Amino acid sequence: METWPDSVNQVNKIALLTWVKETGINLVQINGQRRYGGPPPGWVGDPPPTGSEVFIGKLPQDMYENTLIPLFQSVGKLYEFRLMMTFSGLNRGFAYAKYSNRRSAKMAVTALNNFEVQKGYSILVCKSTEKCELSMDGLATSLSQKHLKILLQEAAEGILSITLYPSPYRKQAQLAVLKYSSHQAAAMAKKSLMEGNRRISEEELRVEWLKPDLKQKLRYSEETSSATWVSHGKCPGSPKQAHVPLSPVQGKALDLLDTLCWRRHLGTPLFFTKCVQANPDGWLRFWCQVVIPGYPLPMSGFTWVRQDVSGASGHDKAKDMLAMQVLRILGCEVA
Repeated sequence: METWPDSVNQVNKIALLTWVKETGINLVQINGQRRYGGPPPGWVGDPPPTGSEVFIGKLPQDMYENTLIPLFQSVGKLYEFRLMMTFSGLNRGFAYAKYSNRRSAKMAVTALNNFEVQKGYSILVCKSTEKCELSMDGLATSLSQKHLKILLQEAAEGILSITLYPSPYRKQAQLAVLKYSSHQAAAMAKKSLMEGNRRISEEELRVEWLKPDLKQKLRYSEETSSATWVSHGKCPGSPKQAHVPLSPVQGKALDLLDTLCWRRHLGTPLFFTKCVQANPDGWLRFWCQVVIPGYPLPMSGFTWVRQDVSGASGHDKAKDMLAMQVLRILGCEVA
């Protein structure tokens, strides 16, 4: 165990050190967390299945493993216990307890959620999401998957796969989806990458847990690459190969698509739009997607629209642009 500043929470630190000496428990501190087990002494076999871990929140910051580990061991066998730590030696108010099976984790939630560990301190205990995937946005378009893998292996252990996509949020940039062997490995990588311990890009990188809506967006984009459209308005700063799309009468393409889907018994089209860039001159760049229940794949892409005084929102214009492209895919001309 590391040596802490003696002036902070000295009594409880001494109690912890005494408990460690008496029990022989081994605590290892690295990268802002202190860990017991993973696996514990005498463990035989594979690690516990997903769903065996609980998240512990609202901890008093002066409380340590000499109190917490016996408490959480009282409901089941612990495989691992991780307490998040500050540089001063106080805890950061949360921890993770992984049990030998899902049943024990469920019992911990039932028995210990809202349990009063100190007068006036009731802790939160809930099922851990055990996320293992990160998104990293802002990578240079010239960065290869092979080179990125080398850089990530230097930053943290446990990387399983890397998938690169054009960034849906930044022009001329890549977004990487990183999959790790465990939640702990992913959390350590996230911390290392956010703190800038490794210089991967000259631009500011955005590292987050992979959000479900982004994951779905990237999956749809990958699946519908053959049906994906990209329409760039004539906008200062847009790519040189950009062209000016047709300008439908507001609402006409949407009405025609609704009518066509009704006649072909395809169901009502569902649109999703997001403004991903706004230029000072009024041009807006939108990511758009339409899901037609009776059509095998969603269709999505990007378009530029101009904000004007007509009262129509940029989202409505973007939907109209997408509706026109979908009508062409479905074989219907827009007059």
